Amino acid sequence: MESGTKTRVLGISSGKGGVGKSSTSVNLAIALAKKGYEVGILDADVYGFSVPKMLGISRNPLLIDDLMLPPVAYGVKCISVGFFVSDETPVIWRGPMLHKALEQFLVDVYWGDLDFLLLDMPPGTGDVALSMGQYLPKSEILVVTTPQPAAQRVAQRSAYAARQLKLPLRGVIENMSWFVGDDGKKYLIFGEGGGKELADNLGVPLLAQIPLVSDVRVGGDDGVPITASAPNSEVSRAYDALASAVEALGPARVYRSELKVRG
Repeated sequence: MESGTKTRVLGISSGKGGVGKSSTSVNLAIALAKKGYEVGILDADVYGFSVPKMLGISRNPLLIDDLMLPPVAYGVKCISVGFFVSDETPVIWRGPMLHKALEQFLVDVYWGDLDFLLLDMPPGTGDVALSMGQYLPKSEILVVTTPQPAAQRVAQRSAYAARQLKLPLRGVIENMSWFVGDDGKKYLIFGEGGGKELADNLGVPLLAQIPLVSDVRVGGDDGVPITASAPNSEVSRAYDALASAVEALGPARVYRSELKVRG
């Protein structure tokens, strides 16, 4: 990223696994790219990396001199620890190694002049969140949750951790909000209202409600995200609306020359 860049950094966070944080990160990134923005995604979930597979990327970054060129899929640039270890290799890193990896993914990658850089963060409030507060102190946080109260409570802790790190919390995304059966009826299989209640408790907007559709999982497994394969589907329209909501919020803080990330 060049001096004076306008990049908005969005950390996609959740308190627990299994709420669809990575699929949300990938599909939001594609939705933003379809709007004409320059978008990158940094897979910061180093213990459970999945973004390259979801984007269908199998090639490693190119190395030119001392810089990595991130591969691109569906208009989104991507970097992940998954490019450097096999799927079967466990990542067993302590905090300092995580700090170093995140720093390298920022400093040693040629991102170019991005409009948005999305960070798919690991669940919880551990070392990566601390690193983000240190290296990217002007990041904006979006919290992903599901409708049930248990997920809401855990997501709230994640949001409080972001505020302790003085990272601006911009909104809540409720995933798996409902399921539409073959009969055309809407089923609230995880309950309802959790995302709205969390947003109200945190004093931020509920940015989107994303329905539960099996094609989201299939697309992630096949490397063809639903926002690319079925752009007119209900889920894709929900992600397009989420991208518009993020766009309408405007930046909380924008990186200028003090962002020392190469590109």
